[in-house]
Amino acid sequence: MSHFDLTLQEEHVAQLRDLLQREDGVEASAYVLCGEAQIRCDPWGNYSRRRATSYEVIPVPPEDCVSASKGHVTWSTASFVKLLKRAQAEKLVVGIVHTHPQGLDCFSDQDDRNERELVRMAQNRNGTEASMISVLFAGADTIRARLWHDTTEPVLAKSVLVAGKKLSFHRADIQTDLREIFSRQAIAFGDDLNQQLRHLKVAVIGCGGTGSATAALLARLGVGQLLLIDNDRVEVSNLNRLHGSRRSDADAMLAKVDVLAREITGWAIGTRVVPMNCWVGDAACRDALKSCDVVLGCTDDHEGRLLLNRLAYFYLIPVIDMGLAIDPSPAGGFRELSGRVTVLTPGAPCLICRGVVDPIIAREEHLKRTNPELYDRQKREAYVRGGGNPAPGVVTFTTATACAAVDELIQGLTNFRGTDGWLWNQTRRFDRFQDRRPGAEQDTHCPICADRMYWGRGDVNPFLDRAG
Repeated sequence: MSHFDLTLQEEHVAQLRDLLQREDGVEASAYVLCGEAQIRCDPWGNYSRRRATSYEVIPVPPEDCVSASKGHVTWSTASFVKLLKRAQAEKLVVGIVHTHPQGLDCFSDQDDRNERELVRMAQNRNGTEASMISVLFAGADTIRARLWHDTTEPVLAKSVLVAGKKLSFHRADIQTDLREIFSRQAIAFGDDLNQQLRHLKVAVIGCGGTGSATAALLARLGVGQLLLIDNDRVEVSNLNRLHGSRRSDADAMLAKVDVLAREITGWAIGTRVVPMNCWVGDAACRDALKSCDVVLGCTDDHEGRLLLNRLAYFYLIPVIDMGLAIDPSPAGGFRELSGRVTVLTPGAPCLICRGVVDPIIAREEHLKRTNPELYDRQKREAYVRGGGNPAPGVVTFTTATACAAVDELIQGLTNFRGTDGWLWNQTRRFDRFQDRRPGAEQDTHCPICADRMYWGRGDVNPFLDRAG
């Protein structure tokens, strides 16, 4: 296992800083329990990865503290052994966290020796497959992490991502040679944004009018790794809003993802595109989804949105979901003409609490997908509602909605609108020049966004704890 990265909940980072920062500059320690994403094959590198996600922060009990100075911290292993027992029972991974207040931004030789002993203890207690994570807070704002899967050499995290009200990265090797293409962007935001975007792994789910615009904008922005997921093919009725499509693509019934990948690759601006011509809920998509840093949801089905809704909280992968509602009025004008952008991440109300998705419609979509004969029979018997007329689509409105979503990604990375982070929810009523920020009454019993048992839980069986 040569690739490892860690995602921390923003709230957990704040808790750890409160526990670890001491005015006297003495080192301190704490624990973090983590979920895991086992990725058998990264879609861009074809290698296996392990991605850890913070699940719970646990202080070291005061009675376990042995000694500490500006150059070391020592504590009893009694609490570590208790945590190993819980981790084994709940299928979590134990992480130890300590500080280097003087600013040494790498693990020391003493860290190596101490952690090898802890790994040996973990494997003696929980079996040879047990692993351990080590996290280092160095100086004021540097975070490093590594994974011990045996007592030989640990695997240094390629990146530590902090997800919450914004998105921040801690990378040891962030510098990449970027070409002149993005120089004007660097004038606006500095080169740091370009570097972050070049390393970013982003998925676009749904590659129709809104999704094709979103993917094109992300590539032009400089995103280095792009995943496209959609199971539809190009039709003549798509050509008025499907970016990159041609009449010959509709005649040949080409997959939307392949057409969009061809377009972006042809620009030769450095974006590596992986197209997947399948539905987002297919098992074949799981490794690819778990490999991403951010997901932009452009799907128009309720079942797909429900999956992304859970993905954001289980794996701490921010999902920026968007939708366009066009409802012409028979009397003229529009009953509804609005674009919506919603950010999903721990701390934000989910799509169910916002009323964006309907679980009953999702169930009907699932039935139609998996058992079309039964779906047709129940439709005739009025047990399901069935599909209606095709939804209206106008390229300017789909593209404007995509722009708002990609702008929100930039806000999450740069805080260009101020330090409040991204907006959880925003709508633009195109026919009335109205921008709104609708709130949501969060269901206090919602298992996704109110109950924290899924936040950072990572892999469970069944996937995302979805039974049927």
